[in-house]
Amino acid sequence: MSLFTTQEQELIANAIAEAEKATSGEIRIAIDKHCYGSAFERATQYFSDLGMDKTSQHNGVLIYLAHEDHKFAIIGDRGIDKVVPEDFWETTQIAMKAHFLSGNLAEGIVAGVALAGEKLALFFPYQNGDVNELPNDIIFMNQDETNK
Repeated sequence: MSLFTTQEQELIANAIAEAEKATSGEIRIAIDKHCYGSAFERATQYFSDLGMDKTSQHNGVLIYLAHEDHKFAIIGDRGIDKVVPEDFWETTQIAMKAHFLSGNLAEGIVAGVALAGEKLALFFPYQNGDVNELPNDIIFMNQDETNK
């Protein structure tokens, strides 16, 4: 059984597309079943593996979730980190966690995407001719026990 229904996956992809209408930033979602160690470290690895560090303005954001281990992280590229306060993602994480604790993973991700988009728009507003540099679909990473 898939973690998300087809409808939930479409809802998440549409939320990303909608958020990116207001920003030149790029948002992606990576899902693991398990995360051994730090969610931040795993997200950092995937950020690079997925080529998210190659966007033109270095303003990609990865929302990472290891659903079986109840871990998640939000990371931004160096272009974002240079201009935002250190606690920039804190309110987004709090909103997402509230949904996750209620068992609403898809709603939590949609909320995180919407908030990330709003925050990105402040520092990286949409520009005419902006190109969607990264796909909006969910990336299902290593879904087995060997993800160590």
